[in-house]
Amino acid sequence: MVMTIDEYAAWAAITAKVDEHPSNERLSYLGLGLAGEAGEVAEHIKKLLRDDWLDKAGLVEELGDVIYYWACLCTATGQQPSELLKASAAKIKRRISEAASR
Repeated sequence: MVMTIDEYAAWAAITAKVDEHPSNERLSYLGLGLAGEAGEVAEHIKKLLRDDWLDKAGLVEELGDVIYYWACLCTATGQQPSELLKASAAKIKRRISEAASR
């Protein structure tokens, strides 16, 4: 079964018991979870630099965990992930265009 990013976020929010009005504690938990998983991604990259070998399966697993917390935070802030991705792409394109015109 293929899920859209918005469907995944809805599933993740149900799984994590997140709604659009989370407590400060719940929001903190999600933010710290995202930071922790991002740290695990960085750890895989560090080991690549140190050992010249990448545990791609491990990296992919951690990237999935990053997406889980990110999707939950999208729901917690009332954002549709697909809309956030569109806005992010537009921002990056704008930065590239501005850099190219300098």
